[in-house]
Amino acid sequence: MKKKVFVFFPDGVGLRNFAFTDFKTIGEQMGFDITYWNNTVFSLKDNLGFNEVKIENHQLHPLTPIYSRARKRCELNVSKAKFNDDVYTTYKFPFNYNSIKNTFKSLYTKLLIGVYSSEKGVEAIRKKINALERKNPKYAYCKAQLETHKPDIIFCTTQRATQSISALLAAKDLGIPTVAFVYSWDNVPKAMQVVETDYYCVWSEHMKQEVLQYYPFVDAHQVFVTGTPQFEPHYDERLRVSRAEFFKTYNLDVNKKYICYSGDDETTSPLDQYYLEDLAHAVRNLNKEGYNLGIIYRKCPVDFTNRYDAVINANKDIIEVLDPIWKQVGSQWNQVLPAKEDFKMLHNVCEHSEFVTNVCSSTVFDFVAHNKSCIYYNYEQPQLKKGIRDIGQNYKYVHFRSMPSDKAAIFCTDKKNLQDLVKQILDGKLSNVEAGKKWCEIIVGKTPTLASENIWKSINSILNKK
Repeated sequence: MKKKVFVFFPDGVGLRNFAFTDFKTIGEQMGFDITYWNNTVFSLKDNLGFNEVKIENHQLHPLTPIYSRARKRCELNVSKAKFNDDVYTTYKFPFNYNSIKNTFKSLYTKLLIGVYSSEKGVEAIRKKINALERKNPKYAYCKAQLETHKPDIIFCTTQRATQSISALLAAKDLGIPTVAFVYSWDNVPKAMQVVETDYYCVWSEHMKQEVLQYYPFVDAHQVFVTGTPQFEPHYDERLRVSRAEFFKTYNLDVNKKYICYSGDDETTSPLDQYYLEDLAHAVRNLNKEGYNLGIIYRKCPVDFTNRYDAVINANKDIIEVLDPIWKQVGSQWNQVLPAKEDFKMLHNVCEHSEFVTNVCSSTVFDFVAHNKSCIYYNYEQPQLKKGIRDIGQNYKYVHFRSMPSDKAAIFCTDKKNLQDLVKQILDGKLSNVEAGKKWCEIIVGKTPTLASENIWKSINSILNKK
């Protein structure tokens, strides 16, 4: 008899990895009965024809967001003390005092932080959050769904969503094994593990060691190294089209060589538009030297600002805008959902660009999969002033300490050097591909094409234990 797996989407961030890749197909080929337990506004049944059980109740206990914010800060305080490292302070977002309601929430959160900022305190606040969510009507709602459909296991597609807490508690209380996928490469040191499940799937051995380091309540046997489906499409030759076809589809000049500028969200890089402007100036100067270059600007899918418009309009002869194929279905950042077609687009942007430039994102791994280099901007802009976040702190984060060498990416630390770095890459004199692949192996794992299969093998292993 086929084992019934609920693939749980507490929010939309997991759709890209687990609905639009071959994840479901591989699982079915391995003999699993797959149903999507869907807490998002995106209908998997209507859009993709998948079996789904919709969660229509999206309640949280009123105190859960406050306790969750406090929990994160408490964990960061513990890490700062435990590892004697001030970097954990930089992961904290400022408190909000712009209304009476937000002031009350902030003051209450600070009170909780004062009480729970110890290892025992973190354990206590997690128990408190669980107790709150067991009182949340959504708990009973999800428990009833599970009793009706009787899945053998729950696979949660992200560990960082508060919307998943009550649902996973209901599963655990019914004796259904739960597995969480650690969503992003920087999530573990940033204290973004919202849920406690029976098992965890992580990208790499490096990430497994992080989970064990930061969460002493997790044992090694609970953590499976699987890789992430995020990068599988880069190795899928079915997605590749010829340069001529790609350029024709997006009205690019076949005579030009294009550099990809991958935009960032406003929190990570608040002055990001000025780095695009710097690249445009470098390209314009190199074109005067006889190069024939253009820029493909691919924005961050969750950036809704118009901050790039002036730069793009001033450089229309150089910059081509290729927006990600994502759809906004709600007002929150996690309600901007990818379309399946974006896999093909991104694959070919990587394949047919010369290299990528951006501020500190994981696109370095997207591009090294296509043997392309990456320039990271790491200099201050003159527009930087008090109250604007300096991008330099990004490179001090814990996940950047995983770089095997400073050659794993090409760092531009002075605007004056940008043009020369671009020229050296184009002339074949500078590359981070070799060291970048080593870094990719550390972060993404040794089998980037087998992540979906590895996750299903881990699920099978857990079910056999049961």
